[in-house]
Amino acid sequence: MRVITAEQIAQTLDHRDFVEALREGFRSHVTTPLRHQHVIERPDGADNILLLMPAWSDFPSQGHSRDGYCGIKLATVAPDNEAQGKANIQAAYILMNGVTGEPIALIDGESLTFRRTSAASALAADYLARKDARRMVMVGAGGLAPWLVGAHAAVRPIEQVTVWNRTPAKARDLAALLGEQGFAAAATEDLASAAGEADIICAATLTYEPLIKGEWLQPGVHVDLVGGFRPDMREADDEAVARASVFVDTRTGALAESGDLIQPIEAGVMSADDVRADLFDLVGCDHPGRTSHDEITLFKSVGTALEDLAGAVLIADRC
Repeated sequence: MRVITAEQIAQTLDHRDFVEALREGFRSHVTTPLRHQHVIERPDGADNILLLMPAWSDFPSQGHSRDGYCGIKLATVAPDNEAQGKANIQAAYILMNGVTGEPIALIDGESLTFRRTSAASALAADYLARKDARRMVMVGAGGLAPWLVGAHAAVRPIEQVTVWNRTPAKARDLAALLGEQGFAAAATEDLASAAGEADIICAATLTYEPLIKGEWLQPGVHVDLVGGFRPDMREADDEAVARASVFVDTRTGALAESGDLIQPIEAGVMSADDVRADLFDLVGCDHPGRTSHDEITLFKSVGTALEDLAGAVLIADRC
């Protein structure tokens, strides 16, 4: 079994590689049971979450191994890691032969998670964001944030990035990093004004109270909600959901796990039938995505093991 490090992945693959791997993955037959979530209570701090995400597929259209693949990601979400200068999400991925079950590769899970999560948002934006989207607001300045900016810039001509974070110093740090990467980036403490000027608003936080208000959204904006992955977590308010055309990564996962949808459904603001399409529909051309320049679009992702498997197969094939 090979061990594939974050450094090997970074040297070989870019954002666009992962976007296209996910596009092909959503066109393929992949079995993805709903992931297992377990709460690990910590008496001296915030509870951790243990996630087990299996998937298997023969990837019939990709020309990969005739035996297909099976894989599982083991991940933890540890909110207190931020205070220690560590990423909230820690993970490892095991890719196996689909017939014999023999391990093929042990892959750095943090690198895979950052890349596939940001690639899913970029894949959605390729169908939902305006073609001329240049101004992006990044809500949250955690480890995933720079990957999301880079992935969006792989599919849209992003030039200007405004960063907001509850801790302003972290927003400034991320803006400085993005500046080094060639973006015109700045931190702000006025999220309302920044959101009102954005073409794309991306949120990757662990908030339980909505940060993005529907009253701020201008015609044509695309909202990308990444952070909330539990029914009690939420990044946008009812008005934002009500004003937007809503899309998801997978209906099964988003409608079961996302507070950004579950809570407005329970409040009668929307119904499950109001979800326009998921990534399967978009990449399969069953829905056109954005239909007008002024349409407000909202994409909610909770993550799916399909994305991990597609990314892992790409990594094992190319690294």
